[in-house]
Amino acid sequence: MTRGLIIVVTAFLCQLLVSNSQQDCPSGQQLHGYLRQVHKLLSNHETAYLKSVRSLKRKLTLLQKAQLNARNYSRNITACPEPEPLANGRMLGSVFRVGHEVHFLCSPGFELLGSETRVCLNSLRWSGQQPACTRVDTGINNDASPLVTMSSVSLPASPPPPASVSTFVRPSRCIEFMGSTHCTCEPGYSVYSQDKSLCTDIDECEVFPLTQPGRLCLHLCVNTAGGFYCDCPSGYNLSRDGRNCQDVDECANGMHNCTQEQVCVNTFGGHNCIDIVCPPFRKATYIKTSPLRCERNPCVMGDETCLQAPLSVTYHFMSVVSNMSAPRVLFRISAARILGDTIRFGLLKNRGAQQFAVQKSGRQTGQLVLMNPVQGPATLDAEVEMTELERKAQLGRYITKVRLFVSPYSF
Repeated sequence: MTRGLIIVVTAFLCQLLVSNSQQDCPSGQQLHGYLRQVHKLLSNHETAYLKSVRSLKRKLTLLQKAQLNARNYSRNITACPEPEPLANGRMLGSVFRVGHEVHFLCSPGFELLGSETRVCLNSLRWSGQQPACTRVDTGINNDASPLVTMSSVSLPASPPPPASVSTFVRPSRCIEFMGSTHCTCEPGYSVYSQDKSLCTDIDECEVFPLTQPGRLCLHLCVNTAGGFYCDCPSGYNLSRDGRNCQDVDECANGMHNCTQEQVCVNTFGGHNCIDIVCPPFRKATYIKTSPLRCERNPCVMGDETCLQAPLSVTYHFMSVVSNMSAPRVLFRISAARILGDTIRFGLLKNRGAQQFAVQKSGRQTGQLVLMNPVQGPATLDAEVEMTELERKAQLGRYITKVRLFVSPYSF
């Protein structure tokens, strides 16, 4: 019936339009085609509308379930009972759920007895003992002589005792702004993740460990409440920057216990007292011409054994840090004058050949090279021999005894 009514109305409108214009009215078949298109369009709109309604119903159902679960969760959150108020003090912390902490602080003139920090346990009980603030004893003996009364005694006021709460935990400073709470802490502290009313100390030494780039201290980092400080091993002083360590030269500062006959050798982190004794050689004698040099006395005419002994023995002491990069040239030795046509350098009896090598760096110069890094503490010895030759015949030998002190530290 509705479709017939639409046809009649359409025909009437068509006649009205035809009367006002010279166009022909569409045929009945064309009108049926138009109606089918309109019906199809309305059906599609109805289907989309029903689908939107069903989707909205599902979203509303999920939202209701989420709200119900949230209410059930909030009912099931386990928490410890609120701690008893602390007379003559106060409590820091307002969250009493499992795993959260509260801290207690006494007023000036009182000291805390019991636990200064309590944790809500899984059993819904607080750890530790119930704290209490008791008045600090002024030290006045009430059992003293009856001739002295309390009113006649005048004592200077004593300073209040330090706060009982750990200095690693402090109250935060919070403000209300635009309906939300913003809390801040003193430098060196951060807002406690489980309770914004508390600030906990930042362990800078843990944040910047010694083995990582950007470390705070060269040797030892000590965390303190709200900060840190650096420390150095014995034999070092803390540099002006408060982070690096500088070796103390005990020999230059006169802070050693060496005798006048000994040579003081400064090392990284310490020093050594060395006795310089001229070495014995067969049929040759030596005299000390300086604290670190021995020279051979003249030989008897024709004594080839004495002539083969070194003309001089020099001592050389060095100090290096642990695991120093290698290969590295430690020192150079050269002849003051050339008597022959050849100068040869080498390690005497290959002593120290595992750690050292001798290289010729010029016509009359050689150098001692440390071939591999050395882990300290260690002491290494080598003997560098310089020989002057004339047509392969020895003119003279010179020995330098080298002792290398390797520090236990890399600085």
